Amino acid sequence: MTFAAHALPFVRERPAAPPLVPAVARALTLLERLARGREPMTLARLSSELELPKSSVHGLCTTLVSFGYLRRQADGSFLIGPRVMGLAEAFVAGTDVAQEFNALWGSDGLVPEETVVLSVLSGNEALYVAVRNGARPLGLAFNVGMRLPAYLSGSGKAMLAQLPADEVRRRFAGQLSTRLTTKGPRDLDALQRELALTRRRGWSVDDEAVREGVASFGAPVFDAAGKTVAGVAVCIHKAQLGGDRGARHREAALDVARRLTLRLGGEPPPAGEARPRSRRLAGARPEVVR
Repeated sequence: MTFAAHALPFVRERPAAPPLVPAVARALTLLERLARGREPMTLARLSSELELPKSSVHGLCTTLVSFGYLRRQADGSFLIGPRVMGLAEAFVAGTDVAQEFNALWGSDGLVPEETVVLSVLSGNEALYVAVRNGARPLGLAFNVGMRLPAYLSGSGKAMLAQLPADEVRRRFAGQLSTRLTTKGPRDLDALQRELALTRRRGWSVDDEAVREGVASFGAPVFDAAGKTVAGVAVCIHKAQLGGDRGARHREAALDVARRLTLRLGGEPPPAGEARPRSRRLAGARPEVVR
């Protein structure tokens, strides 16, 4: 399900699809197929899987080899070449998570009903670096530069859950004294249990720990190296959760995180899993905000 379809009401403008250059599209499709497979592929196999004539695939491969984007093995099969690393490095060097968050909304023409925030870990705090205010007043102002204890906020807990348990214990030993309401973890063991649950299911909950009557659902954002670089959260009045107990807002947070991860060159975790690639953990039964 997509962010617009299952989460919140949006206004979306769909631009007309731009015309594609067939030869470029075929070359990029070939590169993506080799990148996904991460193993040498013969000309015959590429031709079969891409459903292209061998002569066309031969021409594409010869051109890409000459530019260094493919390597030809001794047996005639092909691998991704070293020149792609320069493209990846240039992409990472020019990527800023807050800039990409703002571009996400602008390019898709999305107007969220609820407030969506983006934060990064700064020490043991969630530092808010971008905010997309929703159409519905929240009664709580999130401003760029605002800091909150990471163990209380939805986006903060989404990031903390990706840290090893020993690292969390080192960071917060004797440091859970800040209280903004009567809610939230009261000791390190309670925090560790909540973060373990968040790791298993892939999303976090702030159930009135930042402001009474306000809840949020958070999810982690990954970069091209699989590193957690930020957290997003959808914030809502608990009175507006609805009959699904916030399920659509939780899915909205996951979808924003997925879209932003893709913009950063990362690989979003599959549905029901918490982490990309080798860091995945089995999913757990979802928790609802009551």
